Amino acid sequence: MAQNPIASQLFVGLISGTSADGIDAALVRFAGEGHAHCELVHGRTYPWPESLRARLIALGQGAAIDSIDEIGTLDVRIGEHFADAASRLLVEAGIAPAQVRAIGSHGQTVRHRPSGAAFDGAHPFTMQLGDAHVIAERTGIATVADFRRRDVAAGGHGAPLLPALHNALLHSPHEDRAVLNLGGIANFTLLPRQGVVRGFDTGPANALMDAWCVRHTGQAYDAGGAFAAQGQCDPALLQRLLDEPWFALPPPKSTGREVFHLDWVQVRLAGGESPPDVQATLLELSAASIAAALLAHQPHTRRVLVCGGGAHNPRLLQRIAAHLPGITVESTATHGLDPDFVEAMGFAWLARQTLAGLPGNLPSVSGARGPRVLGVIHPAA
Repeated sequence: MAQNPIASQLFVGLISGTSADGIDAALVRFAGEGHAHCELVHGRTYPWPESLRARLIALGQGAAIDSIDEIGTLDVRIGEHFADAASRLLVEAGIAPAQVRAIGSHGQTVRHRPSGAAFDGAHPFTMQLGDAHVIAERTGIATVADFRRRDVAAGGHGAPLLPALHNALLHSPHEDRAVLNLGGIANFTLLPRQGVVRGFDTGPANALMDAWCVRHTGQAYDAGGAFAAQGQCDPALLQRLLDEPWFALPPPKSTGREVFHLDWVQVRLAGGESPPDVQATLLELSAASIAAALLAHQPHTRRVLVCGGGAHNPRLLQRIAAHLPGITVESTATHGLDPDFVEAMGFAWLARQTLAGLPGNLPSVSGARGPRVLGVIHPAA
């Protein structure tokens, strides 16, 4: 039976990022060849149950796995929540599952060891949970998942995966640009007017600030940077944080909560620091490390386009801009892309690439040996 040409334009993208603050779901319409048209039809974030979120964060920070049974159970539970998010999104948008060509599901990262695990010092891997069989079965929609592991198997970092889409939608022939994703971890896509697209993680964006905020205020995140605004940056503490060797590594590189977590902060405290001062210092750490990475790798950037949850923290954006004089720092919304759903849209795009048999990675970004078709296709029920 021939595929309805209108149905083939609609994809759903799903992701829960390093902050694990919820499942971002995006219904995306593609039209034309390549990336001629990419429209967010509807986007929503569906929060995790608090107990499950706490466990996901703990695992991301390196907490021990209780058993293989726990991993198997979590894989299914996460898949169920992802399936429910996709179904709720479609109901809200008034779209029937039969109209959707496929779901692209990132899942939830619980381990990311692209340079090899401490377990044996070798055998790089990355692990995202969220059983795509469950998603396909519950939604009745073909689901593409497990996007990162093929790139890692090809010698890459499996991240970042969205620079190809950023290049297609946000490149300018008139100026050097950078796309800055401020999730739990910050990452750049570097878009020169001419030349090779590059991308890499820069270190913490919101993950440390969120965790410190939860510990000291009970709030999941520092809304508008208000908690940080109550304190002052501690220069000595900031320097101890910036002395982390990971910052000096050359791209390609990626990271997560396995490096940047509250225990990492705790061992660098002198003792006696006020919680607001630490929050202000963590914000400055994000801003300073982001700016330093950009100036080191694309110093002639004229415009930084920001997406992710951190795009709503004006204090963080102000501090980034202060470190980048002469460079415009603005939301991707200025260019027609909702900053909250750029990543979810990206996984819809990756699913489309996979179904078309086209590569999803950029070797110049991830360090893989070459372009690879990413992900595994789970047919509709």
